[in-house]
Amino acid sequence: MELIDHQLLDEISLKAKGSERLRMNYNFHTSADAPSQRLLNALEPGTVVPIHRHQHTPETYLLLRGRMRVSYYDANGVCTESVELNPLDGRFGVNIPLGQWHSVDVLEAGSVLLECKDGPYAPLGPEDILSAD
Repeated sequence: MELIDHQLLDEISLKAKGSERLRMNYNFHTSADAPSQRLLNALEPGTVVPIHRHQHTPETYLLLRGRMRVSYYDANGVCTESVELNPLDGRFGVNIPLGQWHSVDVLEAGSVLLECKDGPYAPLGPEDILSAD
């Protein structure tokens, strides 16, 4: 049994703080080819999550702890919608539709998401990342 508790979240968050990217995954799926990609994603303030999209799958975020802002964009990089997730305020997560441009800003140290996507894992190509310019 893999228990998702404070100890596990603390361990992943500690690794995220020590990571150059200021984030760290803890995968529940056993391979990149798995038909369901389920993972914890610990993110720290200052991590850069570019505006991106997933053309083959919707994506679900469930924030277990911390605070973060999820924003939607149009194809020109203009923010069209934004919500601050905070489980203490009852805003737990979002389901991001297939192909929706989106990004995340981490607002609190120790933030951890449960992410779910359809597999197999497909790395983002240049056509799936909007330039920060």
